[in-house]
Amino acid sequence: MAQAEFIYGIHSIASALDNEPERILEIMVAKGRNDERMNSLVSAARKHNIAVQFVLRKTLDEKSKGEQNQGIIARAKPARVLDEADLDLILAKQKHPFFLVLDGVTDPHNLGACLRNADAAGVHAVIVPKDNSAGLTPVVRKVAVGAAETVPLIQVTNLSRTLKHIQQEGVWVVGTAGEAEQLIYECDLKGNVAIVMGAEGKGMRRLTRETCDELVKLPMAGAVSSLNVSVASGICLFDVVRQRSQ
Repeated sequence: MAQAEFIYGIHSIASALDNEPERILEIMVAKGRNDERMNSLVSAARKHNIAVQFVLRKTLDEKSKGEQNQGIIARAKPARVLDEADLDLILAKQKHPFFLVLDGVTDPHNLGACLRNADAAGVHAVIVPKDNSAGLTPVVRKVAVGAAETVPLIQVTNLSRTLKHIQQEGVWVVGTAGEAEQLIYECDLKGNVAIVMGAEGKGMRRLTRETCDELVKLPMAGAVSSLNVSVASGICLFDVVRQRSQ
């Protein structure tokens, strides 16, 4: 049996209770924490017959390994890893699929922030390679403030093959690269689209870049040459939202 995992932070646990209460085995709350937000989570947990323990704050800090836990941690069954079969279900279900693809983003804080962007922009799934990528760790869930429970994270074996597959399904694959000649604002993003972001510094891998239908860049007016991947992904995703709303 797979080892249980921890979810920590008010937003992450609230989202898990709303979307996947069957995964949560127990909840631990810091003694003395008696505010409205915490009491609401405790009540929700008890409605689902989830055991609630009140423990020392030190115990929570040890379990969250130094990450901010906001005085609450849930022990949960490991989430099922989503793969290519789940992607096909999303493609079949969505009339106008909208994806974020992350090639080589290994920092869990960046992945969590990208998931948060994706949720806000209405992305149907975030696609990452199984290797050389962060997965759904407790840190990712905490940074995502609930988005990790609402946005599917699809882990695929071969990213370039997956991109070719979604292209065959009518999705236009737009990669971001500093050396691109076209600005993202000049690209038509109204249809079925996947925005591909590379890792900071390295950018997209060669095969990923060559598979893209189009390459675009953000206008950089200052001295810095690039933005944090979560910031850049937010700008790109919301330009899709802007274009689709016109």
